[in-house]
Amino acid sequence: MTFRYTDAFVTLAATDIETVVRFYAPLLEQEPKPYIPNVYAEFQLSGLRLGIFKPKENHRVEFENSAQSGMSLCLEVEDLEEAIAHLTSLGYPPLGEIITASHGREIYAYDPATNRLILHESIK
Repeated sequence: MTFRYTDAFVTLAATDIETVVRFYAPLLEQEPKPYIPNVYAEFQLSGLRLGIFKPKENHRVEFENSAQSGMSLCLEVEDLEEAIAHLTSLGYPPLGEIITASHGREIYAYDPATNRLILHESIK
C-alpha cells in the first residue's frame, strides 16, 4: 500500500479569523489568496502555503488552547533585528530576548490567536 499526496501546507485555527488575517497580511506584506471572509484565508510563502481557518462551532473546543499545542510557525528571516522592528511596528512585539541556538538566532512572538511565531536568522 502506498501513501500518495499531492501537496502539503500548514493551517492555523482562529475563532477570530479576521483579526488574525489582519495580523498576517501586513506581517507577510501580501493579501491572502484565496480569501473567504470569516471562513478561510491563504498566504503563499516561499516553499509553504499558510492557511488560516475559522473552526466550525462544533469543533472549536479542539482549538481553544492553540498556544499549548507545541506547533510553531517559524519564519526564517535575513535580518532578525529588522524583522523584530517590523513585527513591533504592527503592535506585536516579540517576547523575551533573542536566543542564540546551534542553528542560529531566534526570538518568539504570538499572533492574535496565540499561535507561536518564531523569527529565525540562520548562522551565516
